[in-house]
Amino acid sequence: MVTEASDSRPKLEHKGYNRGLILGLTMAESMLLLVFCLLLVAAAMISAERNRRYEVERKLGKAEQQIVLLEKKRAEQAAQIVQLQSKLVSGDLSAADKAVVEKQWRELVLARETLDSIASEGATSADLQALSKVAAVLKEHGVSLTAAPDEVDKLLAGNAGGKGAHDWPPIINLDDAKKNYFQSGSAELTSTFARLLDTTITDEIASNLSLYGANIVEVIGHTDEQPIAREKSNLDDTLISAMDGKLPVSALLPADNAGLGLARAIAVANVLKANPKLKDATILPMSAAQLILPGDTITSGQRGAVESRRRIEIRVRGRTVPVAVINAGTALPAEVH
Repeated sequence: MVTEASDSRPKLEHKGYNRGLILGLTMAESMLLLVFCLLLVAAAMISAERNRRYEVERKLGKAEQQIVLLEKKRAEQAAQIVQLQSKLVSGDLSAADKAVVEKQWRELVLARETLDSIASEGATSADLQALSKVAAVLKEHGVSLTAAPDEVDKLLAGNAGGKGAHDWPPIINLDDAKKNYFQSGSAELTSTFARLLDTTITDEIASNLSLYGANIVEVIGHTDEQPIAREKSNLDDTLISAMDGKLPVSALLPADNAGLGLARAIAVANVLKANPKLKDATILPMSAAQLILPGDTITSGQRGAVESRRRIEIRVRGRTVPVAVINAGTALPAEVH
C-alpha cells in the first residue's frame, strides 16, 4: 500500500506540470496573436500614412512643374514686353503691330473724350451705372437705347391724344352683389373676400401706385338705403381701436348706413395695411353712406335693399400739399370786394 501511494505521487506531479505547461503555451499563443493583430493595425496605419505622403509628394511635384511653366511663361512675356518697348521706342514696328497700336490708341483717345464729355455735363459714375441698368431693361423688352426717346414720345402722345381718362388712376370697384363680400348688415369680411383682397386686389393696387407715382389708397364704403335695425352706435368708442387692430371689426356696431359704410371700409383697409406689398402706402378708410349711386350720381331716394349699391371703391392718389388753416382767433377782413 505504501508502495502504491509513493508511485501515485510522481504521477500527480507530472500531471500538474503538464497542465501548467499547456496553460503557459496557451497564454503565449494569445499574446502572440494580440501582438500580430497590433502589428496588422500598425501596418495599415503606416501604409495609409505612406500613401498620403506619396499623394502629397505627387501634388507637390505637379505644383512645382506648374510653377516652372508659369515662370517660363512670365519670362517669355517679360521678354516680349521688353521687345515691344524697344520696337516702340525705336519705331521698328511691323505694319500689323503699328495697326494694332494705332487702333488701341484711337480707342483710348475716344474713351477719354467720352468721359470728359460726360463729366462736363455733370454726370457721375453712379449715373452711368443707373443708365446701364436702364439699358438692360430696355434691351430685355426689345427697345434699343437710341430708340428709347422716340418710344417714350409715342407713349406720351398716345396718352395725351384722348380725353384725359388715362391721366387718372382707375377706380377698383368691388360690387357686393356679385360676390357677397360682407355678412348682411355687418362689416365682417367673408373668407373669400379676405383672400381676394390679400392677393389679386393688393397686386392691382400696388401696380397702380407704382404706375401713377401715388402713395395714398382711399377705401370708400357705399351702402344702400336699407335702415339699420340698431338704435345706438358704438363707433365713437371703437373706431380708433379697430383701425389700430386692437379690436376686431365685429366689435363695430353702427346704427346707420354712414357708420356701416365706414366700418366696412375699415375692415378692408386693415387687410390691405397688413400686406407688405403696400407697406409704403397710407390706407384711408372713408364712407359715402347711401348717398352715391353706381355711376357717380347722387341718389334721389331709393328705399329698400339694393345689392348693387353695396360696394367698396378703392382709389389711389398722391399726397396733397398741406394748406394753411386760418386760426379761429385771427381777425378776418371786414369787407371782401
